[in-house]
Amino acid sequence: MSFYTSLSGLKAAQADLSTISNNVANVNSTAFKKSVANFGDIFSASPMQTTKQVAGQGVRVQSIAQQFTQGTIMTTDKTLDLAITGEGFFTVKGELDGQISFTRNGAFAVNDDRNAVDTTGALLQVIPVDPITGNPTVPSPVPTASLVNLNIPTVYPAGSTNQLNSVGVNDKGQVSAIYADGSTVYLGSTAMASFNSLEGLRQRGDAHWVETIDSGNPVIGTAGQGSYGTIRSGSLERSNVDITEELVNLISAQRNFQANSKAIEAANTLTTTIVNMRN
Repeated sequence: MSFYTSLSGLKAAQADLSTISNNVANVNSTAFKKSVANFGDIFSASPMQTTKQVAGQGVRVQSIAQQFTQGTIMTTDKTLDLAITGEGFFTVKGELDGQISFTRNGAFAVNDDRNAVDTTGALLQVIPVDPITGNPTVPSPVPTASLVNLNIPTVYPAGSTNQLNSVGVNDKGQVSAIYADGSTVYLGSTAMASFNSLEGLRQRGDAHWVETIDSGNPVIGTAGQGSYGTIRSGSLERSNVDITEELVNLISAQRNFQANSKAIEAANTLTTTIVNMRN
């Protein structure tokens, strides 16, 4: 039995090592959220057996949970590089599959169609607003079906020669464009999403998540209100991995692996001794 107990310890230490290694590997990934492996002991006894005479039967991985703490903010000076200070996610839509996903990676750029896209090519979703006042034209909370792609036209109005001069994003996520005639046009307000349970979100990679039954439906709103954070233009959120802490955890996990290996060696030595006695 001690073989299987120590084997479960080896598997647990290996899962811990894999989790820590993934954290270290993504230390420079934009808006990456580190994970922590949680473990629980295994205990089993027959109904009539007193628990005072039964040892545990090992360990198992209960969960590998992501930590949605704030990462440090890095300045880039690019207008469409957006960082969220506080809670919330950007809402994006896959260009090919049309699936809605959520991210804190705000490295956006403009594609050939003048739509704002992230590093995976997903389209940034915004809440429709009045082009003059910038106020949302849909009620809150906003249904995802009401969201539109952020499009930044080079001329306004369409068909004119009024060229685009600059684009700006304020702390409330309102995207505005200034044209050659000095007019300011609001193009939309970044759609911010919050969830009842962040731990219930399912990872898709590239710092993207999708909703599940456990996370609940997204609640869409504008930045700077309620539980939504504020937007910082010209900045990106770095990963929340503390490399020093991860290296200490790596040493601890390695020692746990070695200790369980020694326990297996000891059990093997005892078994070998018993077998040799019989011979």
